[in-house]
Amino acid sequence: MPYQYLPSPPTETHLHLWPHRSLPKRGFVWFIAATTGLIAVPLLSLLGNPALWFMLPFLMAAVAGVWFALQRSYRDAEIVEDLTLTPDLVTLTRHGPRGQRQDWQGNPHWLRLTLHPTAGPVPNYLTLKAEGREVELGAFLTSEERLALHPDLTRALATLRP
Repeated sequence: MPYQYLPSPPTETHLHLWPHRSLPKRGFVWFIAATTGLIAVPLLSLLGNPALWFMLPFLMAAVAGVWFALQRSYRDAEIVEDLTLTPDLVTLTRHGPRGQRQDWQGNPHWLRLTLHPTAGPVPNYLTLKAEGREVELGAFLTSEERLALHPDLTRALATLRP
């Protein structure tokens, strides 16, 4: 699961959420190496031919394009959400791509965690609402991951209330 409860003081619960990575950094290196190798295979037939120098820049541009597209995808997925639950305050901090930061706070007494199975923009839309403001939790999680997070977070919220 792309979330975990971090160690925290007994009166506090800290939940850390992040998007799933289907291609880890090590896999990225292997993918680029395999792509370069497969693109180089047709070039073997052009060894010693002036056409090699015509084709080489285009094939290098294709590999560079894949490289930059995957790097952009990695940068755009640098999203982390930190939810801190205390008896006095619930804080959600979202660290988005390119240094964007959004904060939300609410009173745990008025806090409502809602799972919208079909009413939201995506299936199993998960929201936190307090003091008239509603925010989405785990926008980057899959439907199944949000469904699994809901009862887990409900239990954590129940420990805050006497």
